[in-house]
Amino acid sequence: MSLSASLTHFLGSVHPYDSLSKSDLDVLIEHCTAQDYSVGQAVFETGDTVENLYIVVSGEIEIKDETGVQLSLLGPRNSFGERAILREDVASRTAKVTADATLICMPSKALFDLIDTSPKVARFFDRRRPARADRKDLTTLPVEELMSRNPVICAPDTLIRDAAARMHDHRISSICVVDDAGIRGIVTVRDMNGSVVAKGADTGAPVSTIMTADPLTLGPDALGTDVLHLMMERGIGHIPIVDGTKLVGIVTQTDLTRVQALSSGTLVGRIAKAQDAASMARVTAEIPQLLAQLVGTGNRHDVVTRLITDIADCVTRRLLALAEAQLGPAPVPYLWLACGSQGRQEQTGVSDQDNCLILSDDATEADMAYFAELAKFVSDGLDTCGYFYCPGDMMATNARWCQPVHVWRDYFKGWIAKPNPEAQMLASVMFDLRPIGGEESLFAELQSDTLGKASKNSIFVAHMISNSLKHHPPLGLLRGLATIRSGEHRNHLDLKHNGVVPIVDLGRIYALQGKLKPVNTRARLDAAQAAGILSESGGADLLDAYDAIATLRLEHQATLVKAGEHPDNFLDPSDLSDFERSHLRDAFVVVKTMQSSVSSGKGTLG
Repeated sequence: MSLSASLTHFLGSVHPYDSLSKSDLDVLIEHCTAQDYSVGQAVFETGDTVENLYIVVSGEIEIKDETGVQLSLLGPRNSFGERAILREDVASRTAKVTADATLICMPSKALFDLIDTSPKVARFFDRRRPARADRKDLTTLPVEELMSRNPVICAPDTLIRDAAARMHDHRISSICVVDDAGIRGIVTVRDMNGSVVAKGADTGAPVSTIMTADPLTLGPDALGTDVLHLMMERGIGHIPIVDGTKLVGIVTQTDLTRVQALSSGTLVGRIAKAQDAASMARVTAEIPQLLAQLVGTGNRHDVVTRLITDIADCVTRRLLALAEAQLGPAPVPYLWLACGSQGRQEQTGVSDQDNCLILSDDATEADMAYFAELAKFVSDGLDTCGYFYCPGDMMATNARWCQPVHVWRDYFKGWIAKPNPEAQMLASVMFDLRPIGGEESLFAELQSDTLGKASKNSIFVAHMISNSLKHHPPLGLLRGLATIRSGEHRNHLDLKHNGVVPIVDLGRIYALQGKLKPVNTRARLDAAQAAGILSESGGADLLDAYDAIATLRLEHQATLVKAGEHPDNFLDPSDLSDFERSHLRDAFVVVKTMQSSVSSGKGTLG
């Protein structure tokens, strides 16, 4: 049956379809139907070809994996079926009705057409993201990613002198003139110079007497190319962005220059020439904006974190070079290594420092003073650049983590032989080591030997597995989302410790079991799948879950940066649509299922 008026209204209220214009929604609805299903009826089963995206209007749908494990219990406003459609594969799930249901059925072709024509809808289908990942240049960047939000404004009757003072105080080149009806005009530095300085206009007159009335504007859905062409054609340098009659932002020539100039390569080049930590800190202060730009242009999460980490690596190597220039050449070969998120090349907008030094076995006690000074110089410099001191003192400035190769060999040997809680924690950190600067041969053999011995010790592996399960996905009763119960982040999800960390821990276990050398989490999951440590379906599910959670984490941080706030890892799930919450819950369920498999000794998801 075709959609009735009430169901049409329902679909138009479900996110992301509520972002469609009435005409676009009408076109979509022409292709959709509504179907009634009875209790016990299967919408589709594992191995079926899924021809529709299903949106629950009423009733309840249970989603199970191929082993019969319940993944989701979906109620009204939730969707299912897009997994198989977007993969262009048969169903790997079973969808069964557990309470009489009415479903809106959207054909796969209509879904793909919608994704291709509506960026706001496409944003919710993250597995479609690689198709949009080439959107990296100014010409195709949405204006909402370019504009400065909350532009400085004044009323039409504001005195010219007061408007000028406001522009000076905010260090801006224009001010928008607005009233209850919306934007009425714009005043730029050029207007001030031309009317006040050159022509002697009365600074006590209203700003409306010198403003450019009814300025050219664009909507937030415009592209960077629209801004560029309008500026070039009309010879202007400021374009207000309006949503309806509401002023929501402004784009200036400075914004265009900043976006064109800001890249990880540019920042690395400036760091490589810096002469002190303070100079580097001015560069690393731009990392949050770079992160927001990289996320906004559709880059994969692992690409973003790799580029962000490359900057930290460059800072570290530059500090090592400056240290040697000040202290003189090192008395023996050494290697500076990073662990934690930098070691895994997974840094985001929130990072501290975790590092250590491995020295040649030729090092003497007298040499240790040099390396203590080098470690302090570099760690202090990293702190100046925003990579704050590790709260757990996992840094090369701690003499325990600045030792010759044979001492490190004894460390790993002891942790493997006696895996007490401290040993498990330290091993977890140190299995993520990655060389940054110095003599890499000092680590290569140590890594191979350690992985070989660790993987053969079943007791150590069992303890490491147990330690890895301390971080749980935030799932509550009936596998709903469980938020933090108290404190500053009450009612929020911790997308780091309860989101990506459980997957990071799983990746480390698979690397240990397979003696795999990659340190990056996604690379570990890929290698584990290739080595048969993870089944093809299990690996695909876990990679999808990791991509969904890690992407959401970066998008959350980018949103905070664009709002002028400091990025963090705490997300209020009420900020998500029903669609997004459903996908996030499904991703957490996959992680929980994989943890159960590892803890039971299966190691894979069938």
